[in-house]
Amino acid sequence: MAKKTTDVSSILDAISDSPEVRVLHALRWEGSFNDYMKLVVEDPRIIRNAHQRVYDMVLSHGAKEFKQFKETLVRYEFFSDPHNSGQDAIFGIEKQLMQLVSHFKSAAYNFGTEKRVLLLHGPVGSAKSTIVRLLKRGLERYTRSDDGRLFTFGWKIKDEVTGADVIWSPMHEDPIKLVPREARAKLVEQINAKSAVPYKMRVDGDLDPLSRKIMADLLAKHEGNWREVIDKYIVVKRMIISEKDRVGIGTFQPKDEKNQDATELTGDVNYRKIAFYGVDSDPRAFNFDGEFCVANRGIVEFIEVLKLDVAFLYDLLGASQEHAIKPKKFPQTDIDEVIIGHTNEPEYRRLQSNELMEAFRDRTVKIDVPYNTVLDHEIKIYEKDFTKQRVVKHIAPHTIEIAAMWAILTRLEEPKRGGMTLLQKLKLYNGKSVPGMTEDNVRELRAEAREEGMRGISPRYIQDKISNAIVNYPNTDTVNPFMVMNELEEGLKHHSLISSEDVKKRFKELLGVVRQEYEEIAKNEVQRAISADEEAIARLCSNYIDHVKAYTQRERVRNKYTGEMEEADERFMRSIEEKIDVSDSRKDDFRREIMNYIGALALEGKTFDYKTNERLHRALELKLFEDQKDSIKLTSLVSNVVDKETQAKIDVVKQRLIDRYGYNDTSATDLLNFVASIFARGDLKD
Repeated sequence: MAKKTTDVSSILDAISDSPEVRVLHALRWEGSFNDYMKLVVEDPRIIRNAHQRVYDMVLSHGAKEFKQFKETLVRYEFFSDPHNSGQDAIFGIEKQLMQLVSHFKSAAYNFGTEKRVLLLHGPVGSAKSTIVRLLKRGLERYTRSDDGRLFTFGWKIKDEVTGADVIWSPMHEDPIKLVPREARAKLVEQINAKSAVPYKMRVDGDLDPLSRKIMADLLAKHEGNWREVIDKYIVVKRMIISEKDRVGIGTFQPKDEKNQDATELTGDVNYRKIAFYGVDSDPRAFNFDGEFCVANRGIVEFIEVLKLDVAFLYDLLGASQEHAIKPKKFPQTDIDEVIIGHTNEPEYRRLQSNELMEAFRDRTVKIDVPYNTVLDHEIKIYEKDFTKQRVVKHIAPHTIEIAAMWAILTRLEEPKRGGMTLLQKLKLYNGKSVPGMTEDNVRELRAEAREEGMRGISPRYIQDKISNAIVNYPNTDTVNPFMVMNELEEGLKHHSLISSEDVKKRFKELLGVVRQEYEEIAKNEVQRAISADEEAIARLCSNYIDHVKAYTQRERVRNKYTGEMEEADERFMRSIEEKIDVSDSRKDDFRREIMNYIGALALEGKTFDYKTNERLHRALELKLFEDQKDSIKLTSLVSNVVDKETQAKIDVVKQRLIDRYGYNDTSATDLLNFVASIFARGDLKD
């Protein structure tokens, strides 16, 4: 028994000495007002307002410039899951995130946007809530760091009702607000003069009603001696923003209009304390626990903000424009917080058509948050949810890609250029090359489709259907693209947000486009696996180069079987070049390019490797596949009549799919059977 006690004791000792517990201890800093002012002199950032702190918090994670279609964009790492949580990462809407950070920057510099409601507008599932969640969680973490420190204060006076030894500022005010306005302005001016931050800090407004009353009572008691009151009664502590503790983050979600109550935003009377103090207008008998109050110095989020009752929206206007709220039976009370709301398209259209809401529209900064329209980014959204660590079943290669491809196609507008398909547009947006199209053309396509991404299928729908495919096929260890496509199509019949039969029909047609594209992907995958014999490709390449060299230098080449010198084999060279659409009129240019490239490498003392030339590599693969496919006889899989020699070759191909392309035994077998059925139909293009 003693040994067990010792073991438990050592475990508890280890916990109390862990870094996390030591950090918690450090965060519980308390000191005098004088101690606090020393910290402010050392690090003036402590007195930043809410917008300045949020802006610095985003920048603290770093930013990278990158080029996209000849346009310089900035990727803020804060929105790229910097803490590797695997949950909240945003992909593909860099322009909108740049606009968001620009809003915070303007507000930090006091250019006027600090007096606006930030309104995130977009279709359901377009990452509006994720953006706000990232900001809230980021601010919580930031205030636990030295760079993000902030402080609040309390009065060392016994609470006559609760018996507490300290009455803390109910709205977590900055201790520097204890300095009278005129003296405070001079103090902040001196701090700004020594500060290295690029913007000017301001600490505006008065104390909350409770702190004002306590200060007034104590000044009267001590004959106006402010310094004596501060030294004797004020205690300062480190403030940690926390949504769960309702400190610095507030969240309001509208209910039905009959049950909406303004006290949820500004606080309500404490009836227990009224019995003690006698009147309901005494700030000591009021709970400053409305969402605006608890969010002071941080962020307040309004979910589906445009569903608010009109009276609530007026409170919102005052909070944004005047940085003040009006609690019941109290004067205007100053607040400092970032106000963020989000809404969807139908609600926003209703706002635009309502003339009574003109004042609200004038005080909002709207940022559109569209669906992603870049395939690679869409794939990342689903990969973080369906990783190997989270999913029991094997997800076959291209399964998520195909689902993402369909999602993107539903969001794109039909190109106005004649001859361009929607699939080509998807590939262009994803950075792939399409004959006859340049980066300037891509920018033109985006410019002419301004509403692109504001319609279409939500990522949530895709996630749900991938989940269904994992669950609804219990007799297999694999989820393949066809299972997911079946779920996507079946789900359209009962999709709650799509009532138009024309839209459903169009989306089904796009699934047909995706199925056809998957056939091409599957054929290419098997072609590569069949022709993945590197020694055979190297031999084929060497033979091709010998003939090209002889052709370009007007020489003859030795026949490796007869030993005789012969003319370069034109038919052999064209059989390779035609695989990558090198026309007869362009063959001489192509061959000279190859020889010039080999010559340039030789001058640098380097050896030519076919893998460095992507077009030639693909041509050699296709040629080798053509030479080998008849010997492998994949079509025999369809008839179930496979001889031992053919089966051995098929097994080699299957193993390559497993080793090199991420398949398991089931998905590799499914792929080979599917491609065999295509071959049997005679669909394979030469």
